Amino acid sequence: MLMATVFFLDVNINFTWGTFLYAFALCTIVLIGFLVFRYQQNVRAIHNIDHEAFDRLSLEAEQMQQLMDEMRKEHIREMNAVQEKQKEHYDFIVSWFHEIKTPIAVLHLIQQTDIDANSLREEIEKIENYVDQALYYAKLDSFNQDYSIGSCDMIGIVKDTVRDHSKTFISKKVRILLPSESMSVQSDSKWLKFIVNQLLTNSLKYTDNSGEILIGTNETPQEKQLIIRDNGIGITPQELPRIFNRGFTGETGRTYSKSTGMGLYLAQQLSNKLGHYITCTSEVSSYTEYIIHFPKDDDPFLFMNKEKQ
Repeated sequence: MLMATVFFLDVNINFTWGTFLYAFALCTIVLIGFLVFRYQQNVRAIHNIDHEAFDRLSLEAEQMQQLMDEMRKEHIREMNAVQEKQKEHYDFIVSWFHEIKTPIAVLHLIQQTDIDANSLREEIEKIENYVDQALYYAKLDSFNQDYSIGSCDMIGIVKDTVRDHSKTFISKKVRILLPSESMSVQSDSKWLKFIVNQLLTNSLKYTDNSGEILIGTNETPQEKQLIIRDNGIGITPQELPRIFNRGFTGETGRTYSKSTGMGLYLAQQLSNKLGHYITCTSEVSSYTEYIIHFPKDDDPFLFMNKEKQ
C-alpha cells in the first residue's frame, strides 16, 4: 500500500527507476522499524512470561499459554497422585511390619516352651497370609504384566482354598458346606485363588467355634456368582460401605483381632482388574455374605471354541 501510494503521488505519468527505488527504500525503512518494535515486544513478553498480567503477542500465544497452564495443572495432579500412592505404600509397609511382628513374637514364645503344633501352624499361616498380601499389593501397579485370562474351574479353586485352611476348620470345629455343581468362569486362576482365600480367611477369622460357612454358586441371565456366607459376628450398617476401603479395619477388626485392613481391599481391587467385582451384605450377630460377580462368557475366543465343538 505504501508503494502504491508513492506511485500514485508521482507527478510523472511514466514511472521511473528513481520513483521505484524511493518507494522500495521507504518500505524497507518501515519494515526495519516494525521488526525492531516487534523484537522489543518479544523480549519484554519473554521477560514477563511468569507474571500473570502481561500482554500476549497474539491469539496463538494466548492459546499456547492456556495450554501450558493446563499442562502445569495436569502435572500437579499427577505429582499429587504419585505422592498419594507413595504415602499408601508407606502406610501399608509400616502397618505390615507391625502386624507381622506379632506372629513372629508368638513363635519365639513357642520356641521357649513346649511346642504346640496347632499354635505353631496358626502363626505360620498368619505370616504366610501377610506375606501374600504384601506380594500382591506390590503387584497391583504391574498387574497387566502378570495375568492370563482363561477358563477357570471355580469349584476346584474353592476346594483347594478350603483344603489349605482344613486344619483351621478342624481346630475351630467350623462346618463347611460346598456346592456340588461345577461352575466355569473367565479369570486368572492364580489371582482368583488369592481373592477367594482373602474372603474365606476373613469369614474364618470372624466365625466363632462350631460355626458354619456356606459356599454356593448362582447363575443369572447377566452373570455368574460365587457366594461365601458365614454365621459369624457380622458387620454394622455404618461400617459395611467402607469394608473395601484401603486400611479400613473397623470396630470388629480392632476388637477381635489385629488386622491390616488390606485383605478385602486387595480382593476388590484385583477383582476389578479382572473384570469382576465383590459385594457384601451383613447383619450383626447373624451373618456376613460375600458375592463375587462374574460376567457371562462373552469372550469371542469362547464362541469360536463352541462353534468348533
